[in-house]
Amino acid sequence: QMHLEESGGGLVQPGGSLSLSCAASGDASSSPTMAWFRQAPGEERQFVSAVRWSNSRMYYADSVKGRFTIRRDSAKNTVSLQMNSLRPEDTAVYYCAAGTPILSTLRSDSAYAYWGRGTQVTVSL
Repeated sequence: QMHLEESGGGLVQPGGSLSLSCAASGDASSSPTMAWFRQAPGEERQFVSAVRWSNSRMYYADSVKGRFTIRRDSAKNTVSLQMNSLRPEDTAVYYCAAGTPILSTLRSDSAYAYWGRGTQVTVSL
């Protein structure tokens, strides 16, 4: 079992930056991959980024590559998402997730067993 809690969302202007954090408690060894997904109103939940606990290998959606950076802190059991050069289309509720996906399912929300409640990110003037 794991409990995930996100923090750090808010309102930012286009071109600005935000940092999200996900605090994980429980048996982290049972969920070796941590990820961020997002869901905009009326749209399906979308993969953003993931990181493996074992080797810190990182994965990104094409839409955020070069702008977002995922990091893990094993000592604190946290995963952060630094978001730079934000665009209005990045507006969504961002969710932290934990699970045991294989490479082919890494970007699928069905591969993750544990989810946080989400944090709102709004990019607007």
